[in-house]
Amino acid sequence: MELMHNQLFKLLEPEHGAVYAAGLYRVILNEPGMGKVVAVHLDPPERQPERKCGRRRLERTLRARKKTAMPLVGALIWMDAEELKRLDAANLLMSIELDRDPVCFSPLQNAHRQREYERRIAAMAGFLDFKRLEEGILVHQGLGGLVKEAMSAAGVSRTYVYKQWSTLARLGISELSLYPRQDLSGGPGQRRFCGPGGRKKPGPKTIEERIAKAFGKPIDPPQPGMTEEWQDRMLAADRKIQAPTLSLRARYEQVIKTAFVLKYKQVGREVVPVELKEGAYPNFAQFKWLITTRKSALECIQERTTKGHFDRALRGLTGKSWKGVPGPGHTWAIDSTVGDIYLRSSVNRAWIIGRPIVYIIVDVWSTAIVGFYVCLSGPSWATAKISLFNAIADPQTMGALWGYQPLISLDPHPTLCYCLLCDRGEYLSLAARQTLLKLEGCGSYAPPYRPDLKGLVEVLHRIMKDQQFPFIPGAIDFRRAEYELRRVRMEDSAYTLPEYVQHLHEIFWRYNLTADRNHRLDVHMIGEGVYPSPAGLWRYGHQIGLGFSRSTPTADLIQHLLPETGGRIKKDGVYVGGQCYEAPQLPGLDWTAKARNLGYQDVTARYYPGSISRVWTPHPVGKGFLELKISDQARASSELTFDEVADAFAYQKLSSNRQEHVRLIARLESMLREGWIRRNAMDATAEAISRAKGAAPSATLAREIEKSLGGLASEADSAPASASASASDEEEYFEIMNDIMAAANNHDD
Repeated sequence: MELMHNQLFKLLEPEHGAVYAAGLYRVILNEPGMGKVVAVHLDPPERQPERKCGRRRLERTLRARKKTAMPLVGALIWMDAEELKRLDAANLLMSIELDRDPVCFSPLQNAHRQREYERRIAAMAGFLDFKRLEEGILVHQGLGGLVKEAMSAAGVSRTYVYKQWSTLARLGISELSLYPRQDLSGGPGQRRFCGPGGRKKPGPKTIEERIAKAFGKPIDPPQPGMTEEWQDRMLAADRKIQAPTLSLRARYEQVIKTAFVLKYKQVGREVVPVELKEGAYPNFAQFKWLITTRKSALECIQERTTKGHFDRALRGLTGKSWKGVPGPGHTWAIDSTVGDIYLRSSVNRAWIIGRPIVYIIVDVWSTAIVGFYVCLSGPSWATAKISLFNAIADPQTMGALWGYQPLISLDPHPTLCYCLLCDRGEYLSLAARQTLLKLEGCGSYAPPYRPDLKGLVEVLHRIMKDQQFPFIPGAIDFRRAEYELRRVRMEDSAYTLPEYVQHLHEIFWRYNLTADRNHRLDVHMIGEGVYPSPAGLWRYGHQIGLGFSRSTPTADLIQHLLPETGGRIKKDGVYVGGQCYEAPQLPGLDWTAKARNLGYQDVTARYYPGSISRVWTPHPVGKGFLELKISDQARASSELTFDEVADAFAYQKLSSNRQEHVRLIARLESMLREGWIRRNAMDATAEAISRAKGAAPSATLAREIEKSLGGLASEADSAPASASASASDEEEYFEIMNDIMAAANNHDD
């Protein structure tokens, strides 16, 4: 091992009769020409040498030091190089590396300490310069010359120089070794406890103590200082208080009751605590000092709230939402919220149908919104499936269903993802598991009550609500209502469900193309010229091969994602949900003719709840589904939703009793008038016959006479409408829908 300047090595316990003692050494010089290594032994001697002069050291001083000062080191030892080589060959010499305290690398905040640091560096400049150190040792055969130069240059004492040289020898010959370490000398922040026969209570004296001292009769303070026993008892009692903790005053009272009320007495049949004596327990100031100094600021914040709230809103960020996601299309996050807006019915705009449920699906890697769905029911996996259908289905189909021209923002079009991140309730449902298995996908979920782990999808709900408030009539913002004192008026609403869907489509299209994602671009993306937006990241990820895509037949999407209901083939079309759809015109397949001649036929159909414009029924001969469009003679127009149609049908059934009552009253009144007319006619006829004399004219002659008088009477026929069949009232939404649709299918126009 080659020894060099400032190197630290350890000499193991050598054999008997060794020249050098075992311990730590620091190399000061290595002079190959002289065959000598100048080193410093850092281990203190086993016993201090006896002083040859001066007064004898006292066994116990008036002010005893709490910490014994480290003995000075730094005496130069001229070690033989050949001997050290022999020890190294015998594996008795080991190189040691000393780690420096990180405090030495932080700048000094105190001006006094900074001046002291500069003074030490100026005094020890000759020792820090290797050339001057080497020359001084070789010329003077020791440190005397360098010590005298330091004393004259910096104006310090010999003792001061040797103390600093001892520090350099221990920590290394570097300016950082001279860093002032008042933090090791019991300075501010160190625990100092009081006790009998020990340290007195710190702080200014009370008025009673000052008066007593002025008269020469000092007294003890009424409140003793903090002892180590008090500290342990208070901390132990405070740890028993569950988070979130009480106020500081309430905590203090609870701690005193738990840890310092130790005596009780029997009063009648009850055991009551004995009154505490003054000075036998810490006061509130001492408790506050202990809590605020013993615990960090972050620990105090954690105590004021619950662990769940701290993990959601206050904890440090552990990563990015896209951490572990390989590329776009791999992981989607889905979540639902109640829209902050009141909507009106498309059937009758005077009706207010309340606030909708809004589903959003976000691609985690690119942060792009790949699909959304607005409905009046949920949240459930049944409606979440329709959101997936919206994200994967052809945009032209979605535009036709909702009645608007779709704007394409993502290229290529999204396909079914590999992993779907959803809520725990949806993930644990059997229907969700079956759907994902059939579509060859997998699901995951965030822990309950931890929306922060779902990342961006929660933020996008807030963005959507912020952009619609207050520019949409009927929009609300409950987060601002309290301090803006806004009154929510449902009467101000103006949007219908399809109009609100079109509005959200514009918001999400604008978000995908314009949201700033500069923080997501790395150097390679910048070099490729990637546009910093969710759509730009989506396109770039698929271009370089990171995107996840799969081909899913449209028939599978319809089969596994859209709800199913019953339909009926009648002589004039296919009825689903009480609405007539045009029957397919296929060779050898005439559904309406068979229904007219052979009777009705029941079929199953898949429908999109957001529009009644079309339904899908299994192909009777081939594979896949037949798309049936609503007939022009149907009772509802194509812009309505199945919810609104069912609402109107249910509203009609709710008012059927009233209509039947009105119809019955009208019939009874008509029957009374009809009887009165009949009786009057019979009486008048009998009276006329009794007054008639002579032969009556023939019917032909009487008809001609009646025509000449212009007395023709017209008859009006009226056909009352028949009542529709009743619908059962079930609790579950889709059961209600299926029952209503089945009842509507059985209705005869």
